[in-house]
Amino acid sequence: MKRAVALVLSLSILVSLPVVAVRADEGMWTFDNPPLKQWKERYNFEPTKEWLDHVRLSSVRLQDGGSGSFVSPNGLVMTNQHVAGGQLAKLSTKERDLVKDGFYARTNAEELKCPDLEINVLVSYEDVTARVQGAVKANASDREANEQRKAAMAAVEKESTDQTKLKSEVVTLYSGGEYWVYRYKKYTDVRLVFAPEEQIAFFGGDYDNFTYPRYDLDVTFLRVYENDQPAKTEHYFKWSAKGPADGEFVVLSGNPGSTNRLLTNAQLQFQRDLGNPLQMQVWSSRRNALNRYAALGAEQTRRARATQRSLENSIKRLESQQAGLLNARLYGKKEAEEKALRDAIAAKPEWQRAYGQAWEQVGTAYAALPKYAKRIAFTTIAAPSRLGALASTLVRYSEEIRKPNSSRFDEFRDARLEALKVNLFSPAPIYPDLEEFALAAWLEEAQKTLGNDDPFIRAALNGATPAEVARQVVSGTKLTDVAFRKTLFEGGADAIAKSDDPMIALARRVEPIYRELRAWNEENILSVDASAGQRIAAARFAVYGKTVSPDATFTLRLSYGRATGYAEDTTLVPFRTTFYGLYDRAAGFNEKPPYDLPARYREGRNKLDLSTPFNFVYTADTIGGNSGSPVVNRNAEVVGLNFDSNIQKLPNRYVYVDEEEGGRAVAVHSMAIIEALRKLYAAEKLADEITSGR
Repeated sequence: MKRAVALVLSLSILVSLPVVAVRADEGMWTFDNPPLKQWKERYNFEPTKEWLDHVRLSSVRLQDGGSGSFVSPNGLVMTNQHVAGGQLAKLSTKERDLVKDGFYARTNAEELKCPDLEINVLVSYEDVTARVQGAVKANASDREANEQRKAAMAAVEKESTDQTKLKSEVVTLYSGGEYWVYRYKKYTDVRLVFAPEEQIAFFGGDYDNFTYPRYDLDVTFLRVYENDQPAKTEHYFKWSAKGPADGEFVVLSGNPGSTNRLLTNAQLQFQRDLGNPLQMQVWSSRRNALNRYAALGAEQTRRARATQRSLENSIKRLESQQAGLLNARLYGKKEAEEKALRDAIAAKPEWQRAYGQAWEQVGTAYAALPKYAKRIAFTTIAAPSRLGALASTLVRYSEEIRKPNSSRFDEFRDARLEALKVNLFSPAPIYPDLEEFALAAWLEEAQKTLGNDDPFIRAALNGATPAEVARQVVSGTKLTDVAFRKTLFEGGADAIAKSDDPMIALARRVEPIYRELRAWNEENILSVDASAGQRIAAARFAVYGKTVSPDATFTLRLSYGRATGYAEDTTLVPFRTTFYGLYDRAAGFNEKPPYDLPARYREGRNKLDLSTPFNFVYTADTIGGNSGSPVVNRNAEVVGLNFDSNIQKLPNRYVYVDEEEGGRAVAVHSMAIIEALRKLYAAEKLADEITSGR
């Protein structure tokens, strides 16, 4: 499912630890280190460099979360309906609900421009490890070393952007064991072509989420434009007419959001005992507030739906991830992995001298984090409120832009300002009643959690109640006006300091507390993680080489496996479902929500070949962020579209779930997409573009 709502807390920090051997179809592999040995030995597959380049250049990242792919030479992008759901909601109105009713543009002229979507293609990448690690001076403290690395990363990004004119990001792999600059071609003119009704894209609702068998047509098509014309995309995936056979080898190319398989035991214990429960509180309180708001009426339901769905998905995933950490057998695997590496290091005195103390250093740092964790989680007005996020960005930018590029917060580096402005100046609608409701609920939860004497609570409430503050700042702000935001942005620190806008004033009041906590986290947690993480990564490389993939970082990766069913309890689960099953499941519940069918599906049943495959499962290693990833065969033909995983797989954030344990990714079958386009949506032109490659 879509990448989880951004965690305010810096609780899931990546630090490397080894795995003795790669298991089965494990790994989210970078394109510089594809799993060629595993492919050859397990599947007798030996791709050429041209094959790998073609897959990379045909794959895309949606900057607001999720993956996709080009499926025609005319800039046509395929992703999930739930990945595009935020844009669908922003394009919708009370009178025209694109999420509920779907959309199809029969001509290019009818395609709708997304208000703030950026799509990226990974054009090239370069190892800059030596430069970043080499920037650290001898005898530098952890804090100084972290600042020196960050300055080098900022310089690399700026130089690369200036020289290549490509969007450039320095990516940290293996917790600082490696640094790479990734260069992207970006498209900012993105238009909606097709989306089905949410009811068929998310058939079964939250009950069926993370389950299988499934019957979801979770697909959306977008188109990227250049110079007001559909972009000419040389690299795109051709379409498989038949999809995958039972047992067939498949490859997935996408942007997994984050995994934490390389955490130390100290970090895992923190996640299990405090980090995950606190994250559950943050997400649940926001979800509960939106549920109360949605209960006020149909229009409120429409406005809240996209965020509600995202939070429900995140909460359900987190519940299973936490269950994995509480499972003694799975947690025992993590303890054994760390012990195996540390024993190997201890066996060589020179390794022990170089790397041996890193784990204790991390443990000492994390022992101090519980005291600050709740404050870090709740000291923000950006998490629940778009207006709060806009105000915080403007206030923070006015301070950061006065610093040298190398000294700014990462998100305000020169190479990242264009992306920041896309979000800051988005014309997407803002609903004041929703903003007030969500902000009041957040401040209430923060007050309950932190207490009245907490610095953030004192600064935010200023003696008033959460409801009074939310009403005053939302009703009085002008930040709903894009032109007003631009005026403040261009006016800099002076304009921000003089502004009497109440939301800006609130952001100014809480900013010092936010900065104090961020500085503490940087010095005491992130700096230690970076220094110790680099040594642990070096220890792993010394013992195992690069036989293990790095943790996911929302950058392009390769996963692989087989399309195959699995055993569950005392029965077998087939690898694919059909349209027959869709109608049977709807009938079994008398079409009561969430098992009701859109009208076109009820009325169009006789138009369909009900034996057409609908969804299928496969063993590739995936996580949130892989939603929308293309599933391709040896010929680089699309056989499916990844959109979910089953419940058995969810602990894989922390530990790989082997295929024998029933963990599976779930995809829409290529045949189902074409069957529905042609026979239910009268989208012959779109289907022809996809299948003909013209």
